[in-house]
Amino acid sequence: MIALRLGLGLVTLFVISLLIFGAVELLPGDIAQEILGQAATPETVAAFRRELGLDQPAYIRYFVWLGDVLQGDFGNSLANGRPITDLIATRLGNTLFLALYAAVIAVPLALTLGILAALFRNSLYDRAVNIFTLTSISFPEFFVAYILIFLLSQTGWFPSIANVSPEMAFSERIHRTFLPALTLTLVVTAHMMRMTRAAIINLLASPYIEMAKLKGASPTAIILRHALPNALAPIINVIALNLAYLITGVVVVEVVFVYPGLGQLMVDSVSKRDITVVQAAALIFACAYVLLNLAADVLSTLSNPRLVHSR
Repeated sequence: MIALRLGLGLVTLFVISLLIFGAVELLPGDIAQEILGQAATPETVAAFRRELGLDQPAYIRYFVWLGDVLQGDFGNSLANGRPITDLIATRLGNTLFLALYAAVIAVPLALTLGILAALFRNSLYDRAVNIFTLTSISFPEFFVAYILIFLLSQTGWFPSIANVSPEMAFSERIHRTFLPALTLTLVVTAHMMRMTRAAIINLLASPYIEMAKLKGASPTAIILRHALPNALAPIINVIALNLAYLITGVVVVEVVFVYPGLGQLMVDSVSKRDITVVQAAALIFACAYVLLNLAADVLSTLSNPRLVHSR
């Protein structure tokens, strides 16, 4: 099963690489002319196009790029000539730190809220939590970010610009990145909370739950010991999908808070027409999403004995 999922993931990444390369090819204008500026002579533009390999057919450039990527070489930035691997290394670490920071807050919070909502379903608490989470998920990330900046940054509690550096202390980094992490938490908590609640409530009508009730088990024991273990598969799936979103969907949040992550680098590279960096960043985001989906499939299968033992 894992080998099949890996094979499908590789096919998906191949298709995504085609889409990324094709989307960059469809960008309007001449990339060489954009980089050199309007003052460049036609001879200079032609020489620069040959240097970049833009004079070759698109399919040849694609396979050359794909072959280099498979060897771990993303090429050099067109904007500053630096190796893309060096540019991405620190930015990717910052993005992963922010995603992990938000996940540490969001996952326990969502599971707790979902279990309590299932335990006290149709109560005032259940309705209040559903209204709050649905409200937070209904707004786009940038709107939630600006609301948090207005409420928490104007008071001086947290900085509105999450500028971090490698030499910064861990506590200072946690403080400076709290607002972007809270923004991501508010966005993804609703999905996980509602799936946890729905999965547990769906199992409460099962015969073995009725038997546990007849034996005198408390509602808390029924949910935690009997319903929750059997609801792990859909919960794991939704958690993995939201973790994938935390990594791939941070672009808007990083731009709002000027956070030096991979998403901010991608946006800056688009504005500079630095296509090599854009392709590398998009491919890394796609790899993260595919790998987390693979992890979700494997973990949800392992959590279900009927799928592990086919007999």
